[in-house]
Amino acid sequence: MRIISYNVNGIRAAIKKGLVEWLQTNPADIICLQETKATQEDVDCKPFHALGYQDYWFSAQKKGYSGVAVFTKIKPDHIELGNGHGKSDEEGRVIQLDFGTTRLINAYFPSGTSGDERQQYKYEWLDECFTWLEKLKKKHPQLILCGDYNIAHQEIDIHDPKGNKNSSGFQPAEREWMTKLFESGWIDTFRKIHPEPHQYSWWSQRFPSVRLQNKGWRIDYINVTTALEKKIKDAYLLPMIKHSDHCPVYLELKK
Repeated sequence: MRIISYNVNGIRAAIKKGLVEWLQTNPADIICLQETKATQEDVDCKPFHALGYQDYWFSAQKKGYSGVAVFTKIKPDHIELGNGHGKSDEEGRVIQLDFGTTRLINAYFPSGTSGDERQQYKYEWLDECFTWLEKLKKKHPQLILCGDYNIAHQEIDIHDPKGNKNSSGFQPAEREWMTKLFESGWIDTFRKIHPEPHQYSWWSQRFPSVRLQNKGWRIDYINVTTALEKKIKDAYLLPMIKHSDHCPVYLELKK
């Protein structure tokens, strides 16, 4: 099972920048997209279907905002839209698919960069999410949680940790939440294979030079529960793929 998680920052914009052409290279069996900023009806999905992908969407009620989608060549056994938390579901933040005994969760975590109110909601969302995941693990021990977490976990995951110590996405409470997640039975699949520094998945668009200089943040993840740890075959980032201000994150699991 080859999985990619990718915040496309608007799927229609990404398509114009060559998303379909990239998918023609068959980079993965399952493509989990975040921040689609569209509904299924807004997008001509025929090119994706021609490549063998089925598409499943959960869009925000607000037009042009948030939203997640999964394009998969492997037919899921079950699909769930949302996670049962009202505001999160209104914003189209979670979609779940079952593949045999494994459940895949594609999630777009809230950002707190627009102000205190959204930062507070981000903390509420994180608390709700952790409690929900703990319950879900009992029913589905084999879980994959991928998406844009909007959190850089450790200093190695951000180019300027000192300068960003108070920035949303690198605040102590957010980083502690990530630590708690990994201590509760989750594996950071990328870090398991790549302990080296200067590996990022997002670069600010305010300053175009920062991507060239690789001054980024690693805020996109594909994590698995310990029940799947032995199945991790490979994991890496694809910073050369540039349809978005994020890059794709890749995980391959053994059968």
